[in-house]
Amino acid sequence: MGSPIIGSVVRVGFGDPIITFFIGVLVLSAGFRRSGLGTRLVYHILHRVGNRTDRVILGFLFVGAMLSMWITDMAVAAILLPLGTGLLKDARVKPLKSNFGKALMISCAWGPLFGGIATPAGCGPNPIAISYLKRLAHLDIYFLTWMSIGFPATLMMIPLGWLLLLKIFPPEIERLPIEPHEIEESLRGLGPLTSTETKTLVIFLVTVSLWLISPIAKSLSHGTIDLPIQAVALFGGITLFLPKIRVLSWKEAEQDVDWGGILLIVAGLSLGMMVYETGAAQWLAWVLMGRIGSIHFVLRPFAIVVVVALLHLVFSSNTVTGTIILPILIALARAFQLDAWSIAGPAAFTASLAFILVTETPTNVIPYASGYFTIRDMAKAGVWMTLIAAFCVSVSVLAIGTLSGSYR
Repeated sequence: MGSPIIGSVVRVGFGDPIITFFIGVLVLSAGFRRSGLGTRLVYHILHRVGNRTDRVILGFLFVGAMLSMWITDMAVAAILLPLGTGLLKDARVKPLKSNFGKALMISCAWGPLFGGIATPAGCGPNPIAISYLKRLAHLDIYFLTWMSIGFPATLMMIPLGWLLLLKIFPPEIERLPIEPHEIEESLRGLGPLTSTETKTLVIFLVTVSLWLISPIAKSLSHGTIDLPIQAVALFGGITLFLPKIRVLSWKEAEQDVDWGGILLIVAGLSLGMMVYETGAAQWLAWVLMGRIGSIHFVLRPFAIVVVVALLHLVFSSNTVTGTIILPILIALARAFQLDAWSIAGPAAFTASLAFILVTETPTNVIPYASGYFTIRDMAKAGVWMTLIAAFCVSVSVLAIGTLSGSYR
């Protein structure tokens, strides 16, 4: 017989329902990318923003954020990259020598990072935070509860991030040498929605709708109707494989789904629970953030965001950062008798906002691989973006938290 401790670790990790949610989201992301819906959406955005370089950068930030609300940020970066590099090659922009090239490629990472905090489906640390709050603080964070803070923060970061990129990397060309009619021709070349795209879009919209109405249905039915977000995500993912639909084959899913990332989340959940249950989290809480309870509540979310962003530089992983810091903050909230969501929420959002180092997240590595910007370029803009993100998350937490009465 195996050790009881090993059995407990495996049960906590692989047995957590949030793993099912993450698998479903990754499969949906694979279907969205394989179907060509992402490419079509980006072309429609370019058709709207025109060929002015500053508007193109804003367009990439916006579409990256909106897509990343529902599919993983890494997948969104992978969708944006070939479109961005294609535009730069058509404009004969040389790598490392163009401010426009730097800003556009960094926007391919920033847009997905902005949108990744808007919903629980955005990236790995989000479902981890929900799981910890459920297990350790006995709090149910519903889809709309998360969005009420994450979405406003995302909306604030898009224009502020855009202005920052234009300030640090002012484009040397005002317009792309691509006429609007050429973009229209590219759209016409895609033709009408294919059968595969239509099926994917319908499944995607149904899944998102069920995520949004789940808490409402549970409330109205007094708990008799329960649609857990993990069951909805898995339903959406499985539907893509059904014979009459067949958007994805299992072989394609095997190639596109980040199975290593799933194992990392499993290991992270197990580690975080063990750290919490052994009392190590409470000890670490006092060492790292023992003064957080004495900070004025207006400044508290900003302080949490900045500290977590600095820790992210050390851990170099969204999931690992969330795994280590969230149990610590929940333990700290208990010690100070503070609302766990008001303390852990800002940290959960910041766990995926990795702006400074390229190596902090694969979402940064993907556009960096294009060769249009350096590590120094990203760090120069990323330090300022981290402070801006701290401000946006703080404003959202304080505004919504004060209205709900949970932040004090």
